[in-house]
Amino acid sequence: MDKATVIIMMVVIVTLPIIMTPVLMYVCRFSDRLRNGLAVLTAATTFILTLMLYPFIRDGGVIQQSIFEILPDLEISIHLDILSFSLAALSSFVWLLCAIYSIDYMAKEHACSRYYPVLIFTLGACQGIFFAGDLFSLFVFFELMSIIAYILIIHEQTEEALKAGYKYLVMTIIGGLALFFGVIIIFEIGGTVSLGVGVIVSESSMLGLVAFICFLIGFGMKAGMFPLHVWLPDAHPVAPSPASALLSGIMLKTGAYGLFRVFFHVFSVDLLRSSGWNVILAVLAVITILLGSAVALTQSDIKRRLAYSSISQLGYILLGLSILNFNAITGATFHIFSHAFMKSTLFLAAGAIIWKTGIRNVNEMKGLGRLMPVTMGCFSLAALAMIGIPPLNGFLSKWTLALGALDAGLPGYVLVLLISSLLNALYYLPIIIPAFFEHPEGEENSHEGDDEKHEVQFKIKEATPLMLSAIAILALCTIIFGLTPNNIVFSLSRLTAQYLLGGGSF
Repeated sequence: MDKATVIIMMVVIVTLPIIMTPVLMYVCRFSDRLRNGLAVLTAATTFILTLMLYPFIRDGGVIQQSIFEILPDLEISIHLDILSFSLAALSSFVWLLCAIYSIDYMAKEHACSRYYPVLIFTLGACQGIFFAGDLFSLFVFFELMSIIAYILIIHEQTEEALKAGYKYLVMTIIGGLALFFGVIIIFEIGGTVSLGVGVIVSESSMLGLVAFICFLIGFGMKAGMFPLHVWLPDAHPVAPSPASALLSGIMLKTGAYGLFRVFFHVFSVDLLRSSGWNVILAVLAVITILLGSAVALTQSDIKRRLAYSSISQLGYILLGLSILNFNAITGATFHIFSHAFMKSTLFLAAGAIIWKTGIRNVNEMKGLGRLMPVTMGCFSLAALAMIGIPPLNGFLSKWTLALGALDAGLPGYVLVLLISSLLNALYYLPIIIPAFFEHPEGEENSHEGDDEKHEVQFKIKEATPLMLSAIAILALCTIIFGLTPNNIVFSLSRLTAQYLLGGGSF
């Protein structure tokens, strides 16, 4: 595949969902089925086009291309390497499954004519983030995604949703201003903000430290990093479940992706190590891991528990990034994939439970494994992966991160991972054990041999085939990309770490 074709495909991948947004808004007037079909088709086309870039990436290809200049030395540009390809492919894959899931889930909801265009526009903005060729382009798409995601958060338009949306919007504005200030400083220091020129800042300075902190605030806010996580536990529970899955599974990763670019394309690795700036991220990551896990224990609402769990899990990625060695970066990159599969499964399964039964309290989920065996089976599989049970993908993430910590002579980080895994078990096992080994509420006195009654309830309670297919595919990924031979996702993660630590070459 030649370079010109790849560039055209990248532009189409970013612009197609954005162009389709007004089309979906127009089609909404005539046919809901056509609107839903076009949304799924757009997501599917975006995913397929992204996968078609793989041969170019497999051969070690890297592209940096200016699209148009805004001001002297300031442009909108695109960049393709193994990191951007991996996250763009992950994003479009999860988006496709959530779009399929939404068809039945949103059938009971209001304002679908607003939901689907916003859902697809946000996909385009996320792809724009991953393919951005400079910090300014990254900032533009980052802000587009952040602002439009506000509409998904307040979709229910309840008082709780509006309050959560307001908090999210305030934090987004703060993060956006910090990010913009950081971009300006880097432009002043290096005379460029391009991600394709190698490292921009290689010497320590007070101005450089200020820019680094600005990036930590801007990208760390989106990644749910302590103490900037305060918007996340309120936003995820009030959003529609497919939107919650995308917020946690993909949109939080845009913050982590931004920090990856900062650590390897803006500042040199040697500078970060010698100055100790990476330790700032490490300390915040450890607090994020332990705080998120501890507070998740106290939450009775299933989606709030999952939201705090997401905070903790993003801390794993940030911790691996801060260690700055091969195994740690491999583990951090792989956990981006692992968490996307695990947490998307959990949020979609939780959404199916709420959609079918109205149950949100984890203490009321006794016997749900008998009534919704596929849904709860997938939920349990993803929960065990989150705990780190082998051979699931969550174990492989934590194993590789632990190796990275030991390689760096930091066994304390391994202890943090072990404590977090224990806390994960403490807030997931009380959900899945009663779901399969206790009777549903109000059936404690039912006859154990009344199989016909349970069969009838199973038919009534289980989610729809479209919803189950999306949940099951994501759950299956926790097995396929665990301790299995020819694990393509883990191989991509290793190649990404080699590429980043090698200064942009294999």
